[in-house]
Amino acid sequence: MGAGALLYLLFAFTPQLDDMATAMGPFFATILPLFMFLILFVTFCKVDFRQLRPVAWHGWVALFQVLFISVLMALMLMPSGEPPAQAKVLMEALLMCCISPCATAAAVVTQKLGGSLEQMTTYTFLSNFLTVLLAPVCFPLIEKGADITFLAAFTKILHEVFLVLVVPMLLAYIVKHHLKGLHRRIVAVRDLSYYLWACSLMIVTGTTVKNIVHAEVSVWLLTAIALLGLLICIVQFAVGRFIGHYFDHTQEAGQALGQKNTAFAIWLSSAYLNPLSSVGPGCYILWQNIVNSVEIWLYRKKQLS
Repeated sequence: MGAGALLYLLFAFTPQLDDMATAMGPFFATILPLFMFLILFVTFCKVDFRQLRPVAWHGWVALFQVLFISVLMALMLMPSGEPPAQAKVLMEALLMCCISPCATAAAVVTQKLGGSLEQMTTYTFLSNFLTVLLAPVCFPLIEKGADITFLAAFTKILHEVFLVLVVPMLLAYIVKHHLKGLHRRIVAVRDLSYYLWACSLMIVTGTTVKNIVHAEVSVWLLTAIALLGLLICIVQFAVGRFIGHYFDHTQEAGQALGQKNTAFAIWLSSAYLNPLSSVGPGCYILWQNIVNSVEIWLYRKKQLS
């Protein structure tokens, strides 16, 4: 994360590197989805597909995600007149931090924390389809002028989910059951998905810093979005872990509710809401990965003690 931020700042504020920065921008924008695809493909190669089934904590985590979204929607739709523009951007930014589905990389982090890869993979699918249903309902209510219908938004978001989740899973299934030599070579590389995730995190962090630096909002609004995003991040991780404690799956439920597919959220907010609301999930990227880093550090420390 530090490397991604420093590299962006180096290229952004060194005039001699302007030409290289301009050339590399589209390259990183293209390569990031490839990293996410490879992360899931490698992760799914290790999945026991026979164990992909919903369990009790999935329902409770999904219920609390809907509850958080409902509270924010109720605040935004209160009959008190049109809210100030900055307040509306703030609420939309926070909504995106809640409505965003579980991150595709959550299974990688969960595995590093000793959790169930299969349960996490199952919830990732359920969470994405929950977002597919909720987003087309919520967005027209808060952006009355948005040119969006339920069917059009549902189809478009479902297409994105299919490319991001279903295609790498199908390829992993084919490789695991029909190309066993290739499968053995992939799973033999220890922590391959983790290091792919680290590379993608470096790119995402650089992009996030870029979005924050170039965000055309006041410093006060940016600070409010960042701090409230941190609060929501902590609350979602804490509530998820609280739920998982009752099912002996604390790590899985915490990651399921707290770790969000923020790249997907940035796309959604840019496409259907005020584009400035994308600053919310942009800041959330930093917060959730600081939490992930601390969790992995504490887990390793516990394993070594």
